[in-house]
Amino acid sequence: MADRVIVVAGPTASGKTKLSIELAKKLNGEIVSADSMQIYKGMDIGTAKADSSETGQIPHHMLDVAEPWEEYSVARYVDEASACCNDIISRGKIPVITGGTGLYIDSLLSGRSFAERQTGDNRLRDELSEKYDAVGGEAMLRELRQIDPCRAEKLSPADKRRIVRALEIYMLTGITATEHDRRTRELPKAYEACYFVLNFKDRADLYERIDKRVDMMAEQGLFDEVKGLLASGLSENSTAMQAIGYKEVVASLKGEMSSHEALELIKQSSRRYAKRQLTWFRRNQEAFRLELDCPPDYDKALSQALDYIGAKWK
Repeated sequence: MADRVIVVAGPTASGKTKLSIELAKKLNGEIVSADSMQIYKGMDIGTAKADSSETGQIPHHMLDVAEPWEEYSVARYVDEASACCNDIISRGKIPVITGGTGLYIDSLLSGRSFAERQTGDNRLRDELSEKYDAVGGEAMLRELRQIDPCRAEKLSPADKRRIVRALEIYMLTGITATEHDRRTRELPKAYEACYFVLNFKDRADLYERIDKRVDMMAEQGLFDEVKGLLASGLSENSTAMQAIGYKEVVASLKGEMSSHEALELIKQSSRRYAKRQLTWFRRNQEAFRLELDCPPDYDKALSQALDYIGAKWK
């Protein structure tokens, strides 16, 4: 039987941290973050990272594990988060995987690393990247279509990273990216999960919480945080600085928009991101959905979650 974990997922600003801390207290757990931006050091305000008052209640893992100038992959996340989960389980506790990055969560539960560790070849990747720049996306996509038409159908010529990756997998392994993903899905799951998705019954309530959170970030010093990152030498073109909340502030600091316009754009982008998150989590038919009213009753959500866990793992 696979080791057991709890997942608390949902869109941004839905209260995942609050619920996960209470679940961890009740179930002798520790929190493993599944957020693709909270992994970066120095990016605290704009990512709504758990603060010391929260991490002081329950141990948190997978926060601040990478420098903001590093490229961070799903494969690396699976490796490092799996090590955290296994350590927690070895100590007789239960991992509470918490976050809004669905790809990270699903990859961790399945043990899926996209063969990045097994088939990574920086030299080949660089060569394919240079070829893409030389001949263009249309030509590279035609080449991929000859090898893996199913994958090519899903990509646009502008999607350089995925086109290069799909060609790299085939050239290194002899199997297509489509076939690799199919084989990976058939592997036994790494963990057995009680999977919860938080959401608000009225989407407008969630959007209002998102807007208030952005205003709070500004009050807490989001603009100063971005200034500090840039002053440290971090490039505005780095992957980390493309995160919602950071790229907009950079544009404001460069004089391309006012601070008010930047905050309004952050709110809009965050609402759109929440919608994409909900679409992702909606695909998981096994998840238990905790639907919240406004104001949210997290005590009720906690009780529902505990009842579900008790019934599933009795």
